[in-house]
Amino acid sequence: MRGLRVRLWQAGLLLAFLGLWEWASRTGRIDPFFFSKPSDILARVWRWFATGEVYPHLYVTSVEMLLAFFFGTFFGVLMGLWLALSPGVALVLDPYVKALNAIPRVVLAPIFTLWFGLGILSKVALGVTLVFFVAFFNTYQGVKEVSPVILNNARLLGAKRGHLLRHIYLPAAASWIFSSLRTSIGFAVIGAVVGEYLGSAAGLGYLIAQAEGVFDTTGVFAGMVVLMVFVLVLDALVGALERRLLVWRPRAEGGEA
Repeated sequence: MRGLRVRLWQAGLLLAFLGLWEWASRTGRIDPFFFSKPSDILARVWRWFATGEVYPHLYVTSVEMLLAFFFGTFFGVLMGLWLALSPGVALVLDPYVKALNAIPRVVLAPIFTLWFGLGILSKVALGVTLVFFVAFFNTYQGVKEVSPVILNNARLLGAKRGHLLRHIYLPAAASWIFSSLRTSIGFAVIGAVVGEYLGSAAGLGYLIAQAEGVFDTTGVFAGMVVLMVFVLVLDALVGALERRLLVWRPRAEGGEA
């Protein structure tokens, strides 16, 4: 019942915001040329899906996002495990990891475009740089948080390095890794869309850039709406996978509303 109440509050807030926006646009409180109207935006989104215009763009962005998400997460988790289990290597590489993480990713977008062209590869490369560090730092911290008492007890029982990795380190870091996945989805989409925005022939970022180029505010907001719904759906899928794989994790008890 509580979940239903939360959903009703969420829907109510959204409807109130859209209603206020629509009212302000129609009464001239805000200029619809700059802010459009929710009714026009929803009509544009409906038209895109009804005519199939948006599907090729959604497909391209999905492929770029999924590749960036997979490779960024894979290498981030792998690197996080390696450095967390190799303190000496971590000390040597620490300044380099921090220096690379400090580079603004937007600066890398035109460089990747020069290196890999306007195709999918440049967008995937940008997305990987965004996802990698999220997965890396969460995995690294999750492994480092393992209790030394648990490790010592496991070693006393004869656990080898492989057993520790499988039965202690990975389960302990699982919550951290899945938390990074929820964040990484958004970053993977950002990498794909920013890359498309700077130079491409298809994708949601290209669709938004085209609308912006002709001062089509409705098209810009419609593209943003499609992106937001797209990310919410992916986040829900990862959340369902997390609940299925981490059934052993105790549920956090929040305060009563």
